[in-house]
Amino acid sequence: MAARLLLDRLGVTPEQLLSAPRSARSMPTFAEYIELVSVAVTAGTRRVYGTYWNRVRDAWGDRRLDELSSSEIKQFAEQMREQVVLRRNSRGGRTAAEHLISSLRCIYAYAVADGLIPESSNPAKRVPKPRRLASTRRALSKKQLALINDVATTTGNDPDLDGLLLRLHIETACRRDGGLSLRKADLDVDQCLVQLREKGETVRWQPISPTLADRLGRLASERGCSDPYDKLLRYRNGRPVTRRRHDYLWQRLGKHLPWVRTQQISTHWLRHTTLTWVERRFGYAVAQAYAGHSGRSDVTTTSTYVRADAYEVARALVALTGELHPMLSLARPFGPEESERAGMLGEDPPSAGRSYSPLL
Repeated sequence: MAARLLLDRLGVTPEQLLSAPRSARSMPTFAEYIELVSVAVTAGTRRVYGTYWNRVRDAWGDRRLDELSSSEIKQFAEQMREQVVLRRNSRGGRTAAEHLISSLRCIYAYAVADGLIPESSNPAKRVPKPRRLASTRRALSKKQLALINDVATTTGNDPDLDGLLLRLHIETACRRDGGLSLRKADLDVDQCLVQLREKGETVRWQPISPTLADRLGRLASERGCSDPYDKLLRYRNGRPVTRRRHDYLWQRLGKHLPWVRTQQISTHWLRHTTLTWVERRFGYAVAQAYAGHSGRSDVTTTSTYVRADAYEVARALVALTGELHPMLSLARPFGPEESERAGMLGEDPPSAGRSYSPLL
């Protein structure tokens, strides 16, 4: 009765509500909508989800987005989990199931944003992802780093490039794609900085040692990197380095160092190593800034007030490499605390004109 009185006051009849025109927009099929979404997402997202979208297209390409149920998604994820190719580092297909669900959540998130379905009707959101197991990666010891570097720089068809790759990832703790995406314009040789563009479209200037800055600059000029937007890391023939170089490097290291092959050590272990070393000696805030994790949703409220800056990152780098950095005052002597901290890659406190890094 109250609703009818309200309609009378508004001058609207129930029949008019029933006859109101509905949206003429048709519901797309998975094949149609995946094409649209794949163009809208970033290259990194497309690379991760592309394989799973192909599987979805093969299985449900002719079905409309609003025809799928949560139980069907769960069943399909379990099928992918069972069909995954078993490898040495396989974890029971958990990653495949997780990525399938994430890829469908991405599709439906766009469908909700486009007004195709309401949020409450999103079937992928109601399917839980498999629980992630603890990572088996850990920090490497100084001796292990030295052995890895020794093999990389004395074997293979381009030891200079491989040694430079290792040093870049140890000094900056950048991810593999962060190193591969470096352009000539991202290198500031004078100020000893590189601009890293990494996961989540984050961008930051990361301090590097004078030695690394010089070696990156020389490699770029010697291997035909002339345009500011050319990729910095290159083979001798001038072609940009790709992920295949990392795969080749660690396969070669595994042949010479069996524990590298057995534990499936990769470039990302170097990130664990550096960040663990920095955190133990300079605290969580500096390690967080060193990793480029500021702004992450999983940090505590306290980190907002104790955020480290680039100068503290540079100070940690100085202790790690044993080389002075332009961001820090050369006139300011190192105190006892910094002297004790110096030494993951070196043995003594830094001084001008000397390097203590075994990577050289």
